[in-house]
Amino acid sequence: MPSRSIRVAVLGARGLVGQWFLKMLHGHPWFKLTAVTSHEAVGLRYRDAVKWLAGGDVPFDFGEMEFIEADPKKVDADVVFSALPTEAARKLELMFAEAGFTVVSKSAAYRLDENVPLVVPEINPDHLALIDVQRTKMSGAIVTDPNCTTTILALPLKPIHDAYGIRKVVVTTLQAASGAGYPGVASLDLIDNVVPYIQGEEEKVRDELLKIMGKLSGGRVEWAGMEVASTCTRVPVLDGHLESVYVETEREVDENEVVELLQEFKGKPQTLKLPTAPEKPIIVLSGVDRPQPRLDRLSGSVPGMSVTVGRVRRGVNKRSVMFLALGHNLVRGAAGSAILLAELLAAEKYI
Repeated sequence: MPSRSIRVAVLGARGLVGQWFLKMLHGHPWFKLTAVTSHEAVGLRYRDAVKWLAGGDVPFDFGEMEFIEADPKKVDADVVFSALPTEAARKLELMFAEAGFTVVSKSAAYRLDENVPLVVPEINPDHLALIDVQRTKMSGAIVTDPNCTTTILALPLKPIHDAYGIRKVVVTTLQAASGAGYPGVASLDLIDNVVPYIQGEEEKVRDELLKIMGKLSGGRVEWAGMEVASTCTRVPVLDGHLESVYVETEREVDENEVVELLQEFKGKPQTLKLPTAPEKPIIVLSGVDRPQPRLDRLSGSVPGMSVTVGRVRRGVNKRSVMFLALGHNLVRGAAGSAILLAELLAAEKYI
């Protein structure tokens, strides 16, 4: 546990991911929220400027906070969480890092930069060593959190890859409406419908997964050599991305052993007992009709921070396995994952 409260700020705090940051930071044992920014709402109280969509009420102490300008000279914090759109993030995140802040970003702007770690805390915490590379060039650093779809996919793939080696991944996603933000997809496009395309999503899943599953060597990440193909769709579900996954492996697969590997999987956040770490990052369900978004998106000891897996079965041959994975796109896929990443940074003395 840190020796003092760590001051944090949220850039882009009006949006849906920004709201979930505030929801999950409320009462956090390590982090103290000191600033919220939004270009459109400078000078307004949070509760007056936000259409709150994160469930319940705006936490009272945060509701009275006043939006300030996203200016490193005006933000009093140790860590900056970024929920900014990509183009705004490209400018502002670098500005904050150069000013000495540690930026934990949900934006895609720097995820694939060779000097920037892209981290799922249970999977590749060793990639945080790239922070040291950045700090040879500036006083701060940018650390990125993956796309929500990638995070949900990567967690169950990790123990399978460690045990069997993965050659190929084919995934079809059924992604919740909230993944598009607010106001998101027009209701007349989504109600009674499935939209079979999300701009840029399939490329993100492929590239981010290969970087996350890669190996750190000589101050850079050597991307994993597996093949990745994805089809990403938007469905009329409020929260929770469901993913149908087919995996080909280097060695023969025992599906019962796969279930055991998934159930037993734990990473450094569990070992360190970080505040936002679920006891089990992967929960395997036995029912033939699970997981389901409405029933399972808030599973786990920290609600929404576990990925639920079901229908684990043999694929087309002895070197393949199939399963369904579900994760809450705004918790494990967004704000919760970034907060867990910041906790890991604190525990590992990067902040």
